[in-house]
Amino acid sequence: MLSRAEFIRQSLETHLFFGRIMKEHSFFLQTTFTPRDEKFSKRADELRMAFGELLEDCIVLANGVISREAIASGEIVTQYTLDVEKQTEFYTGVQLNTKITQSEKGLAPGNDFNPLLERRVFALNRRALSLLDSIIQFKTTILNDVLCCKMFTMNYPLLIDHILREAKLYRRLIQRLQSREQITIQREAFEQEAFWNQIMGEHAKFIRGLLDPSEEELFNTADHFGHEFDKLVYESMEAQDRAMPVDCSRLTKESLRATKDIRDFKAQATEGLLGCKIKSVIIPLLADHTLREANHYLKLLNIFQHHC
Repeated sequence: MLSRAEFIRQSLETHLFFGRIMKEHSFFLQTTFTPRDEKFSKRADELRMAFGELLEDCIVLANGVISREAIASGEIVTQYTLDVEKQTEFYTGVQLNTKITQSEKGLAPGNDFNPLLERRVFALNRRALSLLDSIIQFKTTILNDVLCCKMFTMNYPLLIDHILREAKLYRRLIQRLQSREQITIQREAFEQEAFWNQIMGEHAKFIRGLLDPSEEELFNTADHFGHEFDKLVYESMEAQDRAMPVDCSRLTKESLRATKDIRDFKAQATEGLLGCKIKSVIIPLLADHTLREANHYLKLLNIFQHHC
């Protein structure tokens, strides 16, 4: 059973990462519907605002409580986040709450795990679960309508499925925390590596598909990452079935190297988009979004490697 400290810290760090991810998923949906589906755009905006409010409340609770590792990981914000939000505001006309980013940049670590905070975190988790039920249902409806040719959006169907899987993972993690479930690191490593290797591979494919056709070098680099992570997904799933320590050690090292490489590629792409040096239809916030997910996965891989 999780201790009070573990429950509080893991819950808040999970929200700081995934809450922002959900907020941005809502934005990516909001800005890609056709005029016919204005009601869907409005619902996405409502969900974006709701996750923003959740994140603001989480920041208040998390200051002086979360770990140095989470702050340093780059999974909460990166050095680019504020700039890409401002540029994305300029491109879309949608106002983003950059005060959230500024507050997150000021977060400090600490160990103030008091009983009142535990109750407030439990309530925050319950609120997040309700919001996640809503966004999961929303994404499922969109995906089903797109696949049945009842709706057109500028998002790939795979991207909608991709963000739906991330919402479901977030929900599973919070449910586990609410139950004070103690996680077995080795088994969790195989499951998380299979999940995040697939996510990294799909990021590469999305980047490849959103680049201007003239960006051949970047296209080829993204294509290479897509194939590399496809191979790692297959190996992760095999390791998950066998659950052998030797697989854990080798596979985690391979995943770590590949994720460092794609993290660097995403950082360069984010800089290139901010500097208007890459021709694409990639919104700057999406680039930083995928970079933070790579940073999150690197944090997990370093934990898994320590336990191999």
